[in-house]
Amino acid sequence: MITQEMTVRDAVLQYPAASDVFKRLKIDFCCGGNRPIQEAAEERGLDAAAVVEQLNTMKQAAPSLGIGMDWQYMSSRALIEYIVKKHHQYLRVQLPQIAANVERVYHVHGGDQPHLVQMAELFRQLRAELEAHIAKEEETSFPSIIRAEEDANAVSHADVRAVVAELEGEHDGAGNLLKQLRIVTNDFTPPEHACTTYRITYARLEELEGMTFEHVHLENNVLFPRFDL
Repeated sequence: MITQEMTVRDAVLQYPAASDVFKRLKIDFCCGGNRPIQEAAEERGLDAAAVVEQLNTMKQAAPSLGIGMDWQYMSSRALIEYIVKKHHQYLRVQLPQIAANVERVYHVHGGDQPHLVQMAELFRQLRAELEAHIAKEEETSFPSIIRAEEDANAVSHADVRAVVAELEGEHDGAGNLLKQLRIVTNDFTPPEHACTTYRITYARLEELEGMTFEHVHLENNVLFPRFDL
């Protein structure tokens, strides 16, 4: 059973579909996931007991473990291949398209809506950091992690922990930028008068947040702890 005292991270590890609930409730389950569900819910002004009840009801109604549970049992190579294929490819395709929307909204409406200037600046920084991050992961970090798992003598424990610590720091940076984006966009809520492009831009930014949360969760909470010992 999922309890209020359980961390958000552990709830998602135990029941991956919980990530969908946390996304909808705007609860961070990756960088900010190492805290009790009660604390995370209360920060969002939510009834923690109701959140836990919803999660347990869903879990009991769908007892099958589902493919998501296989993450914990995949080899590091297989998990990394999944992350690259799903999440890195998503970023490569979507970041340029989101950027086009962000810049268009900023140029058309930024003159009389200062928060859009902040939105554009934050997104540009986030895009640059994410693109550099996934390039480094594929070129150096992930190959080191795979070698560490497949040949204990190939990479020292200290070296692989240094790689993990650096990636975790970059995840924290991206998470902070996403939090700021959510704040300046009023939880990605467009104003009533917003045009279609404006609304699409906010929707795509929120989707980017959700995909990044899942991406970071798989690394911080599933892949990296394998190298803590």
